[in-house]
Amino acid sequence: MPTRMLIVFNPAAGARRRRRLLAALDLMRGVGLRPEVADTARRGHAVELARDAAASGVPIVVAAGGDGTIAEVADGLAGSETALGVLPLGTANVLALELGIPRAPAQAAAVLAMGRTALLHPGLAQYADGRELLFVQMLGAGFDAAVVHGLSTPLKRVIGKGAYVWQTLREMPRYPFAPIRTGIDGRIEDAASVIVTKGRLYAGRFLLAPGADPRAEGFHVALFRDAGVLAAMRYGAALPLGLLPRLRGLEILRGESVRLDGGGIPVQADGDAAGCLPVTICAAPRPMRIVLP
Repeated sequence: MPTRMLIVFNPAAGARRRRRLLAALDLMRGVGLRPEVADTARRGHAVELARDAAASGVPIVVAAGGDGTIAEVADGLAGSETALGVLPLGTANVLALELGIPRAPAQAAAVLAMGRTALLHPGLAQYADGRELLFVQMLGAGFDAAVVHGLSTPLKRVIGKGAYVWQTLREMPRYPFAPIRTGIDGRIEDAASVIVTKGRLYAGRFLLAPGADPRAEGFHVALFRDAGVLAAMRYGAALPLGLLPRLRGLEILRGESVRLDGGGIPVQADGDAAGCLPVTICAAPRPMRIVLP
């Protein structure tokens, strides 16, 4: 059992999540771990903190936050032997739900203390300007990304998932639903919105791609064929009922390499705004280790 670990925490997450972090720290210290906490100061800082920790030989770096924090820490650990740990303190915690990592501080701390690891296969988004972005759960282009781009961070902090519902209702009447040209291993498809996912779940516990697994190679590509407000409402209503994968107008294809084209269409990755199309998506150069139950 490694005794050293760095925990990367976003202090802007609020006092309640700080209390949950402190509870987990007490439990970890009680079983002989020596966790150190590093607070992030800006977006992207978690990448630097994780990269520096991996270079200095820290065996586990823990992302204490949501899917965006996890993705940044994973980006910093890419290519290293340092394992990724997760304390799920975010709003949706999709990756934690996907992999069975418990939300309760005591149980999450116990998982980190056990130190059992498995391989995770992140995706890599490559942009026209040369920028690259690693993601661990999903990348979306189109309507869901427009919601993320317009989301109010203070509102999200106050009402959690309700902020996404509010922004969705605001976005529907004004989003243009421009077509996205999608290349999947060379096969060309058109859709109104696209989600390239590593996992089964979307926006929490909601099922999107039943056959997907972030521990497996490749992607599942969800093509939302139908455009417009009525179609968006139909997709949104099917999601919490578990009916989305069977809905008419949604097709899910598998692929190893994906190209998304559409001028100015917004992109989100792991729940954070991530620029605009075009983007090419492939596997990260190396899988990474993640601490699991």
